[in-house]
Amino acid sequence: MKRISLLFLLLTLIGCGEKKSNEKTEPTLTKIVIPERLAFGFNLNDFNVVDDTIRKGDTFGAILGKQNLGDFLPFEVVEKVRDSFDVRLMRVGKPYTILQSKDAKKQMEVFIYQPDRLNYYVLDLRDSITVKKITRPVTIKRRTIAGKLDGSLSEALADARVEASLAARISKIYQWSIDFFKLQKGDKFAITFTERFINDSIYDGVDSLEASFFEYKGQKIYAFPYSQDPGTDKIDYYDAEGKPLKNFFLKAPLKFSRISSRFSPRRFHPVQSVWKAHKGTDYAAPTGTPIMSTAAGVVELAGYTAGNGNFVKVKHNGTYSTQYLHMSKILVRKGQRVTQGQIIGKVGSTGLATGPHVCYRFWKNGVQVDALKMRLPSAMPMESKYKERYLAQIKPLKQELDSVANLH
Repeated sequence: MKRISLLFLLLTLIGCGEKKSNEKTEPTLTKIVIPERLAFGFNLNDFNVVDDTIRKGDTFGAILGKQNLGDFLPFEVVEKVRDSFDVRLMRVGKPYTILQSKDAKKQMEVFIYQPDRLNYYVLDLRDSITVKKITRPVTIKRRTIAGKLDGSLSEALADARVEASLAARISKIYQWSIDFFKLQKGDKFAITFTERFINDSIYDGVDSLEASFFEYKGQKIYAFPYSQDPGTDKIDYYDAEGKPLKNFFLKAPLKFSRISSRFSPRRFHPVQSVWKAHKGTDYAAPTGTPIMSTAAGVVELAGYTAGNGNFVKVKHNGTYSTQYLHMSKILVRKGQRVTQGQIIGKVGSTGLATGPHVCYRFWKNGVQVDALKMRLPSAMPMESKYKERYLAQIKPLKQELDSVANLH
């Protein structure tokens, strides 16, 4: 009896299984969702998209002439937007985007021009001719970096993923206080600065420098921006004690180079092959590197001699004069007034020179002296009535720099 029951149960299970396997099932339909491609305030999936750049010889009218504008004519569109979109400012290499209808007509519905990463113009032809300028939102983010120099300042900033322009900005701030050619491997530095981000994601460069210090000859030299008069936009940089970083003279006539020969009472001349005094400091740099006047003054001489090559001499006051030799090109004339940092010539190897450099000579009271050993006059000090406010303002900034630097 048990065998019959077991056989019946087995047949029943097999039969149910066969019945189930023969059942017809309805096919499952999968809905494909195309993700939105959003740009310039449009879903690009709704258009046929053409991306291009302005080429040499392109005009706005010519670009429109290649498009199906429907009921509009190219000159009509150009004339309509003239006051709100100056098409003459379109530049070679700048990108533009055309949004066309997705049907066979491919009628241009929108034209978008990007003069820079921050702004773009939208010309809309869908209902009427309208144009508007849109500025993307900008976010300012703040950060502090610190470390030890292992090479140049530019290399240190590159390692910290900071744009190279910050190095130029820092060298300009410290140009009266630090000779960047003398920074040593292992010298510490710390910098607090802000950066711009478009749409909170696209990096747009350094915005401002809030605080910094560099070790120089065993001492920390701080720099803090400060306006003595809050009612003006004039910013100067001062150290941790409120002393101005700006001096009457720049530390060097070039921004970036190396010292190839120093002031010496006895040096073997590489061209004349004799021992003689070298009454200047040689800064080696590539031909064409800009040479700056280290202080304001009047061009006393500008010309050529067999030994000096092309040269310029600047009289700064009744005490100081400077001279710049071996230029490839002179950019000032005798009697011309120049400002501190003004480009007065280009590095070359004219005259008695074995390679491109500028020989920088310095006079005090008519006597040539070693510029690197001079204690040069500084700029006007901070007024005492502003000092208390300044010291209170920089206190947290200095603490932040020091604490971050101590971690490295």
